[in-house]
Amino acid sequence: MTREEKFEVELLPHLEALHTFAFHMTGREEDAEDLVQDTYMKAFKFIDKYDQGTNAKAWLFKILKNVYINEFRRKNRRPKQVDYEDASGFHEGDDSALTSYYDLREDVFDNIMGDEVSEAIQSLPEEFRTIIFLCDIEDFSYDEISKILEIPVGTVRSRLFRARNMLKEKLKDYATTVGIRDRRGHSEDSAVD
Repeated sequence: MTREEKFEVELLPHLEALHTFAFHMTGREEDAEDLVQDTYMKAFKFIDKYDQGTNAKAWLFKILKNVYINEFRRKNRRPKQVDYEDASGFHEGDDSALTSYYDLREDVFDNIMGDEVSEAIQSLPEEFRTIIFLCDIEDFSYDEISKILEIPVGTVRSRLFRARNMLKEKLKDYATTVGIRDRRGHSEDSAVD
């Protein structure tokens, strides 16, 4: 199998999952697209290091995470840049570009989980938000997450436990308002008179 065939067969099918993860990491559609493009460029460049038939998705996620970290470091070393067109449009009161922004993934993500859940996840510190995303949304195993994030499996388990507890605490009031009760009998409704 040629490099191009391996790339097309093994790596390209994961484009949408990578794009979703990139959007989760960056929070911006344009940055997510750039991050995915950079990831695929590096993956193609180093495709000889990929063992055909192994977990291509985990390999790509690890590359994406490393590209994101390197880009984050690079951006923090240079002064903040402002696009002249964005600034002039804002100054002139033209916010039509902002009001017409629409991202299907945001809509789907928000409708599946609701604003409260999405906001709770986004409010977590990055290392906990990433663990929740990789495990509970992308369904990676602990071993795969360990390899993607380059941390021990024990750390994955610990962070996931802490992240889920943080989410539980943040969503306690919301769960009560939508009628979700603690099945372990700890809610006020389950008290015996």
